[in-house]
Amino acid sequence: MSRPVPQPVKLADDITRQLGQLADHLSRLPAPQAAQVIARVLDPEAGVLGGVTHLVITASHFAKDAAERGALPAEVWLALGRAANELHDIGLDLDEHQGLLQDLGARPATTAAATPPSPAPLVARRHR
Repeated sequence: MSRPVPQPVKLADDITRQLGQLADHLSRLPAPQAAQVIARVLDPEAGVLGGVTHLVITASHFAKDAAERGALPAEVWLALGRAANELHDIGLDLDEHQGLLQDLGARPATTAAATPPSPAPLVARRHR
């Protein structure tokens, strides 16, 4: 007899599936709608990235407690802590571009007669 899958595991599976669906939709959206979706995903308060960061931070706290009891190797806790810190830093890097994404998403769709924007060089300096 198989064991039933706990509700939180089902929830994690559903979220993973929905993220895949969102990525599929994103790849087919026009630029303004894609920018709106990206801006929402990256929203530090209510976005997916903030939620995932919070989840990894919570997992890190769990792993710390488990490592202190000897149930998990300390390396697991350290790896989750590093992941949480990296996700937080990535969120900070992306947060400065949130307004630009929201503005792009709020623009009306361009017509064929409109002059397309000039491309920008894809070399940028990273600053933290």
